[in-house]
Amino acid sequence: MKSNLDIVNDCDSFPYYDADPQAYTELVSSYYELFTQRNSKPVGYVLPWVVEKMPWDDSLWVVDHDKKQIYPKLTQSKGFDATLRKAREIGAFKVLEKWRNELYTVHRENGLDPVGDPTITVERSGSPLFGVVTYGVHMTTYVNTKEGMKIWVPKRAKGKTYGGLFDNTVAGGIATGEQPLECIVREAAEEASFPEELVRSAAKPGGTISYFSFRDKRAGGENGLLQPEVQFVYDMEVGEDVVPKPCDDEVEDFRLWSVDEVQKAISESLFKPNCALLLLDFFIRHGILTAENEKDYVEIVSRLHRKLPFPTATTM
Repeated sequence: MKSNLDIVNDCDSFPYYDADPQAYTELVSSYYELFTQRNSKPVGYVLPWVVEKMPWDDSLWVVDHDKKQIYPKLTQSKGFDATLRKAREIGAFKVLEKWRNELYTVHRENGLDPVGDPTITVERSGSPLFGVVTYGVHMTTYVNTKEGMKIWVPKRAKGKTYGGLFDNTVAGGIATGEQPLECIVREAAEEASFPEELVRSAAKPGGTISYFSFRDKRAGGENGLLQPEVQFVYDMEVGEDVVPKPCDDEVEDFRLWSVDEVQKAISESLFKPNCALLLLDFFIRHGILTAENEKDYVEIVSRLHRKLPFPTATTM
């Protein structure tokens, strides 16, 4: 059984500078920095082998192998889209086999560029190839019963990424132009058959968590791709008469578990890694996980809100 800090380490797996400055510097210096324009902050890291396999078009991109920098020549979204479609066509990356036809926003320093470029977007399945920050929503739905708090826990369908693991009650990625609340309303209907009016009235925002992961084979595609993420957190208390039901092919079933059952499953690595972090955050905010019963409390709280090395959203 793993400790709660072990669970955090499993998801927030990208090293920290303070832990080993030399090793961190050597690692990061091996990556290519991705820019949306010259003289700005990087928006992602691209692995060297990704740079080698990516079908860069010289009319769209500048790839500086000496400085290890990549930036677009023309409209940024066109460069991302054309390049990923070509990579998919030639079968360059397994991760693109799960093409989603969903766009994620690449957030830049200070929002819009000075020249007023439109929103930069990237196909969801291709985002980890560029190592850009992605955004999602996760909601924990719970019931206060006579026996204590219980949490609705779905089991992911075996054919999906992280198949067979447990998840947060409702979760999904935030598409370009979508607000977090609208996303959770949509996902709640699709995944759990929750009525829109219930979610709009009962879902309560609980802040955000952030982490930086190395993807593994369970995520689909190549191992080791970089995934810095921010998740918008929601809680929703419901009555015992409210029962989630699968509506799409994402979920096998839902179980109503006690807090002890959820904590045991987390310690046994039965939850999708980032979903375990969301539940630790839920337990902290609800006074279940405290400084009195968790020796690594301060470290865990800090790690659930990692400052990422790239610009993050000023607005969604």
